[in-house]
Amino acid sequence: MPTRLRPTAPIASDAVLVGDPGRALLLAQELLEEPKMSNHARGLWGYSGRTPSGEMLTIQATGIGGPSATLVLGDLAELGVQRVVRVGTCVAFDPAHGLGDLLLISGALGDGGSAASFGVARGETVPTDARLSQRLGEELGWDGPPVVVASFDSHPSERASDTGAAAADMQTAPLLARARSLEIEAAAVLIVAELAAGGGTLEKDSLEVSERRAGQAASSTLSG
Repeated sequence: MPTRLRPTAPIASDAVLVGDPGRALLLAQELLEEPKMSNHARGLWGYSGRTPSGEMLTIQATGIGGPSATLVLGDLAELGVQRVVRVGTCVAFDPAHGLGDLLLISGALGDGGSAASFGVARGETVPTDARLSQRLGEELGWDGPPVVVASFDSHPSERASDTGAAAADMQTAPLLARARSLEIEAAAVLIVAELAAGGGTLEKDSLEVSERRAGQAASSTLSG
C-alpha cells in the first residue's frame, strides 16, 4: 500500500495531475462520467472514472510544490500509473504570454531543492516526453515552439526571470525528474495565472475557463 494515498477506487494507468484539490474536483466533474473519489487522504483529492470516449482516467491533486508532487507521483507509480499530464499554473515573464494563456511545456529548469534530490543540476532542463507533448500540442492547437518553465520550491520571485525561461512555477521540474526516474511518460500544460512585475493575476472565473480547456486537452491527449 502506498504511503500517502489510500485509494478507495481503482487508479487508471493514465492520470491528470493538478496541484489544487479544488481543480481536481472541477476537472473530475468536467472530464469524467460518474467520477468516484479515489483518494481523500491528506487532503489530496483524487477521482477516477471513464471519459465520454470510454477510457479510464484518474485526476489526482498533488498539493503545493515539488516535494509533495514527487511523493504523490511515487505512490501513483506503485498503483500502476504509466502516463501523466500536469495541468498547473505559472507566472509568465515573456510579454508574449497573457493571463489565461495555456503554455505547452517542452522542459523545466531546476533550481536546486526538490529537483536536485532527483539528480537535476541547477540550471539543467528536464524534458517532457516528446511524443506525449507533441500530442498535447495538437490538442491545444499550439502553433509555435513549446516553452521552458523554471521551477522553484518557493513562489517565484523576480530573480526567476534571470533563468531565461518564459515562465516559472513550483513543481514541474521535480515532477518531470521523478517521472523520468520512474519511467513514467509525462507532459505539462501550464495556465498563465500571474504576470511578472505586478502585471496582474487571473480572476477565478477566468481561471476556471482555462482549467477546463487545459483539462480537456490533457484528457484527449491521454486518450490518444
